[in-house]
Amino acid sequence: MKKAKVLFICTGNSARSQMAEAFLRKYAGDEFEVYSAGIRPLGIAPCTIRVMEEIGINLEGHASKNVDEYIGKIDFDHLITVCANAEKQCPVFPGMGERIHWDLEDPVMQIGTEEEKLQKFREVRDKIDKLIKEWLSVQE
Repeated sequence: MKKAKVLFICTGNSARSQMAEAFLRKYAGDEFEVYSAGIRPLGIAPCTIRVMEEIGINLEGHASKNVDEYIGKIDFDHLITVCANAEKQCPVFPGMGERIHWDLEDPVMQIGTEEEKLQKFREVRDKIDKLIKEWLSVQE
């Protein structure tokens, strides 16, 4: 049976979309081909790697990718934008199926101490975890 293809998009592909990709792979990687990309990729934020490792998810092998790498090359069944900027700037994907938007705060923009930054990353991580589980619960 063909796996449904899912693409998560955010601005930098440095935090939110990386987390979403990792969670969906963890929970349903046998059912979905999972990708993530950014409008303007920035590299994975060190705090992203750290907060995912805290819950036992290793991002080794992940890299920031540009959304242009996928346009016209992969037909996605589900495209999920995870920030307002990506929702506004997301290009049109020929043959795309369902498009969803989750408006998530950018933890990379958190100002403060290292611990305050990590706390924001944890909050966003936990929200994405919940959203992925909810989304999976309504998939057939």
